[in-house]
Amino acid sequence: MPLFQSTYVSLSIPFHRRLTSFAICVIDSAEPDPYNESVIGNQTFEEDMMMELGKKIRQLRFKAGLTQEQLAEKLNVTPQSVSKWENAAAMPDISALPLIAGIFGVTIDDLFDLTAEQRFSRIENRMDLEEDLPQDVFLEYEEFLKSQLASEPHKKRAVSLIAYLYWHRMDTYARKASRYARDAVRMTPGEKGCQWMLQKAEGHAAWDWNISNHTRAIDFYRELTEANPEERLPYLYLIDNLIADHRADEAEKYLEKLSALKDADPVICQVYRAHIALARFDEKAADRIMEELLTAHADDSACLFEAAQYFAGKCDYEKAVSYYEQSFAKEKRRPRFTDELQSIADIHEITGNVTEAAETYDRIISLLREEWGMTEETALKDAEKEKARLLAKTGSA
Repeated sequence: MPLFQSTYVSLSIPFHRRLTSFAICVIDSAEPDPYNESVIGNQTFEEDMMMELGKKIRQLRFKAGLTQEQLAEKLNVTPQSVSKWENAAAMPDISALPLIAGIFGVTIDDLFDLTAEQRFSRIENRMDLEEDLPQDVFLEYEEFLKSQLASEPHKKRAVSLIAYLYWHRMDTYARKASRYARDAVRMTPGEKGCQWMLQKAEGHAAWDWNISNHTRAIDFYRELTEANPEERLPYLYLIDNLIADHRADEAEKYLEKLSALKDADPVICQVYRAHIALARFDEKAADRIMEELLTAHADDSACLFEAAQYFAGKCDYEKAVSYYEQSFAKEKRRPRFTDELQSIADIHEITGNVTEAAETYDRIISLLREEWGMTEETALKDAEKEKARLLAKTGSA
């Protein structure tokens, strides 16, 4: 999942560098600095986890009526190893955890007596790191999250994460559907069935208005703004969908309500006015609004980004790339998001500059590694795949 920014909407799923699910079992082979506070803290954390895990294994073993020797035989380890685990002198190897859980009929999470909040974090982390969850893991997460829906302290987080879980599965299968549908379309380009499936899997444009309009989304966000008139975010999504359907008069009405809110961003409000003018097919008025905005906010990264979006939408690619580059250069936050670079790569590919697109992915990969500290996350893997795909088109792979 690329690290996308928004000048007016926070990420629905906050993305920051996350530890893998079982980082607690990974021990750095480098000699630690005994005076380093972070090392001391990690050692304490590992000791606590060893104690908790050892205590849990002992409890489960007693409950199952097994001796240390019998458990060791099932796990193909020595009885001394089991004794060390139970006395917090060592941790089981990560590969042994599923076996231990299976023997006792519990989940791996149950071995660690994780709190609900810790399990929420582990579920979210794993979905961020993996494109495809194994079926047994998916079902385990689904069961746990559904069990938390009746718990008032955890309901909000559980609802959010179960939506993420189903979206994650949907995205996984959409990728698979896309791959096979493309193969089918190549083999039978004159048949419509897989064309439709490809359109749905990849979100292609639909010619029929009754399919492509956003009425359901508009109705939902209109109800949301009426129920929460002081909340900014629903107005943004409502206006987005109204503009997409060229319902300019309605979009202008809700923009006025948005503009009256205390936390309304005046730059974004002006950007919306330009897009509403475009929805009315008044390009001159739209250009004038954007020019005035850029004059007033020439050094504002967010404004430059919106200008780039505006010109990209008009297919004025030279201006769009220029403003994306300026926005990226002037962005002060660290780590930076990948939006500008991703857009630049897309424009280079659209205009036939595939080599430049691949080189831009080098910048994206560097950004993810150096500023986000990524080494194995899905976003990094996706960027590397895109670079390879582009290089294959140039014959340089």
